[in-house]
Amino acid sequence: MAETTLVETAAHLADESLPLEKIAAEIGLTDREVRRYRRFFGLEGVRWSPGREVADLLLAAGRGLAALPGNEHRVRFVIHARTLEATGPYSGGPLRRVTAALGLEHATAFAVSQHACASGLLAVDLAGRLLADCGDPAALALVLTGEKTYPHVTRYIPATTVMGEASAACLVGQGGDRDRLLSYATVTLGEFHQMTGRDGDAAAAFEKAYPETLAGLIRTAVGRAGLDLDDIRVILPHNVNRISWVRTCRSTGLPLERLWLDNVPVTGHCFCADPFINLAGAVQDGTLRPGDHYLMVSVGLGATFSAMVLRH
Repeated sequence: MAETTLVETAAHLADESLPLEKIAAEIGLTDREVRRYRRFFGLEGVRWSPGREVADLLLAAGRGLAALPGNEHRVRFVIHARTLEATGPYSGGPLRRVTAALGLEHATAFAVSQHACASGLLAVDLAGRLLADCGDPAALALVLTGEKTYPHVTRYIPATTVMGEASAACLVGQGGDRDRLLSYATVTLGEFHQMTGRDGDAAAAFEKAYPETLAGLIRTAVGRAGLDLDDIRVILPHNVNRISWVRTCRSTGLPLERLWLDNVPVTGHCFCADPFINLAGAVQDGTLRPGDHYLMVSVGLGATFSAMVLRH
């Protein structure tokens, strides 16, 4: 069976770059909390597109794929990986609008949200499985990530992060030598399924379990790929905050400089899109070289921890 590969990944950042001080009143942060977010969490601002809808964000990322024009007929599946379940009539959904605009109305299109912010990695694994079963070695799948930060529910997670608006599009194929998927590992701690905030005993237990659980999962994913941690060139994380990654590095023994944290200060946590926009950035700035092994990591409330090892 041919290995799953990421044929190309494109990212789109929202239009407006807003410092924390400018949005503090809107999301209910005090001056003291702003200072804490900057000093300890490594968050300086966020990217939002007030005038754009979800479909606009996804379409902007999809149109950034150089490999898609001329290959639309090869795309068999389109998967929108979401943190939040979609609402509204199917006929007017963002995914339907995006597939029509990209010339992909013939493809089977659906969303996954079962792993919350880790659903992007789930979608890549699922895309590879679907392609392996479709009987066409030239077939492709398009994974889309990105959502809106609706003011009444998803602008920030208290004492954790500020949510941003960015999107990514990833063409998934079979075979090839670049960006080959070597392993995928995921674990769900179901005892935290009702936790939505940072208060109470459940939140304290989750904070305690988080570093060791994530560190153990990283070791599992790297081991399944037949590698050691020293073989990993860079980790492309979810952009929740810096301090949680400092703790995870202490648990794994990984040097902090192996983490690609460039987007944390400027984008905020962009739902499922984080590892993919980080991948696009690490390729663009030359951090990833041909043959390098890298790790994509994300955690979703619920609580699902996921890690994926690939070779660039």
